[in-house]
Amino acid sequence: MKDREIFSGLITTVPFVLRLDGRSFHHYSRDAGFVKPYDPQFSKAIAETARVLIEESGLVPSFAYTFSDEISLYIATPIFDCRVEKLVSVAAGFASAAFTLFTGAATPLAFDCRVIPLSERQLPAYLAWRQAEAWRNHINGYAHKLLVDTGLSATAAQRKLDGMRSSDLHELAFSFGVNLAETPAWQRRGTAVYRMAVEKDGYNPITNEKMCTLRHISVIDGNLPLFKTPEGTAWLAERLSFDDAKA
Repeated sequence: MKDREIFSGLITTVPFVLRLDGRSFHHYSRDAGFVKPYDPQFSKAIAETARVLIEESGLVPSFAYTFSDEISLYIATPIFDCRVEKLVSVAAGFASAAFTLFTGAATPLAFDCRVIPLSERQLPAYLAWRQAEAWRNHINGYAHKLLVDTGLSATAAQRKLDGMRSSDLHELAFSFGVNLAETPAWQRRGTAVYRMAVEKDGYNPITNEKMCTLRHISVIDGNLPLFKTPEGTAWLAERLSFDDAKA
């Protein structure tokens, strides 16, 4: 019967990205009473889920990028023999359990997962693509919320927004007194999670001396550059080079 496991032999090359998406999270967000268009507690739970995926899942990602209910994990080290079936099931299962715990949800929540093979050189372009999607979600989310606040139904508000250009959405929000360019950076550009070394003051009881040690910690960063710019590419390379140095 082993030969009936139809995806067991499917493998990916490294590096690759695992992209996780929340399943039907819009229903959960509504029922849980999360604030629209952005709820800090929801976003914190997504970021914490990305953090534990880096620290505890066994997938050893070098970098994670999140916005809305999406998490992208960049993995440069072969793991689980690069078996796609194993990678997506472990990532989706771990993320689903972690997010359910972090939100305190009364019912189980689920992520799906896909694999995107790419090179390290292609990673900035991938992240720029996802960041552009984060920006589109941002301007649409605000515009939709502002229209609903006027008394329109969610469906009617979306119908009004369909086909509008980004500049039109900006003007719509501005007419309500909201400057989308001045909203928090994590809402506009997403959040990253990565490992960094920090200096910690310590004490050596053998020599009876104070000493400084380096410890590796996970950083949740909500003040990101634009990945499509040279500055964004350099920023990303610096954080990936730290992970390479650990290896």
